[in-house]
Amino acid sequence: MNSVRTNSRLLLIAICLVLLTALSACSSKTDSPAASTESSAPAAELAALQLGPDVDVSTVAEVKDRPDVLVLDVREQWEYDEMHIPGITLIPMNSVPSRLSEIPKDKEVIVTCRSGNRSGQVVNFLREQGFTNVHNMTGGIVAWQAAGYAVER
Repeated sequence: MNSVRTNSRLLLIAICLVLLTALSACSSKTDSPAASTESSAPAAELAALQLGPDVDVSTVAEVKDRPDVLVLDVREQWEYDEMHIPGITLIPMNSVPSRLSEIPKDKEVIVTCRSGNRSGQVVNFLREQGFTNVHNMTGGIVAWQAAGYAVER
């Protein structure tokens, strides 16, 4: 009978240790400095983006608020006024050549339009001008809205 009590106590202690270890692991994940400062980390500390020439809307939604990313809308002002991605920069397609200095070379630039056609042309133009950090958002704002992402009006 004595060995049964000892085994029960050992089992109870083992269960408590497992629970304490699990709770400690959960607590350290939510309280870690890395978790709380990750979104405010300087661009140099962010993991480098590996974006291809074309980027889908779900990827844009994930990275658009990073400090090392600029999302550029090349539609006309009236189209932008009707509906646009929150926080996006507007430079209409025809204005891009005269406003090249406003497009950063030290950030990833994701270009969008209504469906992906004009933005693809702008990406090609920017590459001809020496930009290596430009990407086309496939499907444009049509795909963005169809995927259920927020728009401003």
